[in-house]
Amino acid sequence: MTYRFRLTAVANALLAATCASAQQAPDKFLAATPEPKKLEEIVVTGNPLKSGDAAAPVSVLAGTELLLKRSSTLGETLNGMPGVANSFFGPNAGRPIIRGLDGDRIRILNNQGASFDASSLSFDHNPTIDPLAIERIEVLRGPASLLYGGAAIGGVVNVIDNRIPKYSVSGIGGTVEARAGGAERENGYSGLLEAGTGQFAIHADGFWRDTDNYAVPESAGVGKRVVNSASRSKGGAIGASFTYDRGYFGVSQSDYRSRYGTVAEADVTIDMKQSRTTFEGEFRDLGTFVDSINLRGGRTDYQHTELEGAEVGTVFTNKGSDFRLEAKHAALGPLSGVIGVQGETFRFAALGEEAFVPNTRTRNEALFAYEELVNGPWKFSFGVRAERSRLRSSGEGDSGIARFGAANEKSFNVTSASFGALFKLDAATNLTANVASSQRAPAFYELFADGAHVATAAYEVGDISLKREKSTALDIGLQWKFGAAGKSSVRLGAFTNRFDNFIALRRTGIDRDVEGNAGVADCGDGTSVESGCAAEILPEFRYQGVKARLSGFEAEGKFRLVESPYTLDIETKVDFTRAQDITHNEPLPRIAPLRMTLASVYTNGPWAVKAEIEHATRQSRVPANDLVGTTAAYTLANLAASYSMKLTSGTALFFLKANNLGDRKAFNASSIDTIRALAPLQGRGMKAGVQISF
Repeated sequence: MTYRFRLTAVANALLAATCASAQQAPDKFLAATPEPKKLEEIVVTGNPLKSGDAAAPVSVLAGTELLLKRSSTLGETLNGMPGVANSFFGPNAGRPIIRGLDGDRIRILNNQGASFDASSLSFDHNPTIDPLAIERIEVLRGPASLLYGGAAIGGVVNVIDNRIPKYSVSGIGGTVEARAGGAERENGYSGLLEAGTGQFAIHADGFWRDTDNYAVPESAGVGKRVVNSASRSKGGAIGASFTYDRGYFGVSQSDYRSRYGTVAEADVTIDMKQSRTTFEGEFRDLGTFVDSINLRGGRTDYQHTELEGAEVGTVFTNKGSDFRLEAKHAALGPLSGVIGVQGETFRFAALGEEAFVPNTRTRNEALFAYEELVNGPWKFSFGVRAERSRLRSSGEGDSGIARFGAANEKSFNVTSASFGALFKLDAATNLTANVASSQRAPAFYELFADGAHVATAAYEVGDISLKREKSTALDIGLQWKFGAAGKSSVRLGAFTNRFDNFIALRRTGIDRDVEGNAGVADCGDGTSVESGCAAEILPEFRYQGVKARLSGFEAEGKFRLVESPYTLDIETKVDFTRAQDITHNEPLPRIAPLRMTLASVYTNGPWAVKAEIEHATRQSRVPANDLVGTTAAYTLANLAASYSMKLTSGTALFFLKANNLGDRKAFNASSIDTIRALAPLQGRGMKAGVQISF
């Protein structure tokens, strides 16, 4: 409660200052909105040379757009970005899905470093990143295994928070934000402070968020509010760095806490915590063949406890460390590039009655090289990565669970290579193409799982004989800016990704009880005779290698219709993914349908209004054993308004947004089928807030 009181007091003080010293902001769309401070505008994800133009399809969410999109989860915050969907296990757990791929195929990074948690293991486990503490998000769509390892075979989400200041800071500055309302009755506060002497800089931030069970349309059939969907989260960090004209070096310590309900079970909550120590450094203009060095590393301690009422069910822990070093070599004519090494080690443990994986240790070591060659209007990029993964299961030894068997160890050598080309037709038009051959070692749970996974209502079994996952991907794109001052733009992209050994979790047709007994007899109420009519019967799912193909397209455009005396823009987004299990000739599960968004943005001085219609078509391409089957189409109307102003020594932005104005029933086709019908998308909700920069 002390934490909440302090943030509220700061917000109230700044609001009073705002009212006393308001001035009209310049005529620019939300001009007074504080943009991410002291961060380069150049995209860094998948772009180690920090080139102005990148061949890989990368999108950025920052500034005002991020402020208005912030939700309780990273997945929901990014949902609707071209090619990006949300796994949506209710409002408290959501991981980004990129072009139909999720789990250990999408790498979630924090300042390009590993974010060790348990979110890839289960849909009800949320990533340990709260959007209230984020300054910028970069999303790389498509394979990024070359730079970030096999877990990036489908894409990368890089969260940037500037907790280690990278540039010189003189004086004191910061931001504070407060928001309230919405279908979930959110109360959220965050604050950030940075101070420096020119060479020495410090950063401190904190956040607190509280939500209630969220409201849904009555026509959704689950009541007015979804049971056990409330949450409470808080956290913060402190960092310090030494900066100079040729680089910086710093450290930070962060802490995250969250407790939330799982919509699948009325009495189960997850109590999650993580602490992380990180260091980063960059040293430029070294005057040798090695022109600059970037390094970073960290140590993470993660734990979450699944509580059944007040009773402890299962405890998950993940303790890991990571290290990354990139060395940029001096230019060799038109050729420039980096050579890097990367290493990660983490130990995962699950203790309790619902542990479905044994204790494991995973080690990854990699060497990679990335080069760019510029020749007139052409830019070529190419690289290669060699990686070794070693996974060890302790088996029955640590857990005492007999079905985990004897200790076992597996090792995999994986390689990835990519080639990209960018051609500038003129100063405003780029054509891009990328081809990548990527490999991924199976994750520990895909190899060693054997147990009841109650959250997903499945009995999951790994396969120790699984081979490397292999994919070949092709991506082509067009970017075009036109109109006065390039205020209008179009981005088009198409992709195809063919997997020779896609590791899928497939239903076998066998039923088991929670003790692992197969072919059990039913008591008549969904429990097994073998267990004395006490243990639930669950369908068995096994990890199997299949051939698969994912293809699709993405398009987004912004069109300036009126320039003066006010501005009026039309924004459009369209994306589509078709995913097929070729081996069994059926669709892959949890794929978002064709989605379309149309918005108009009006700005006049300090005012801005955005009206938006988002439509998702019916998704009927589902596996034969999908429990829900077809997910119906929906159309939602949203509205956002803001007023920006200058302060004596800062800026302020007040905002109001209303989602699902028509209170329409909608379900997410990307949610796992066991909870899709239990967790509709949010009903009508209105949220207000203020962000102040000083």
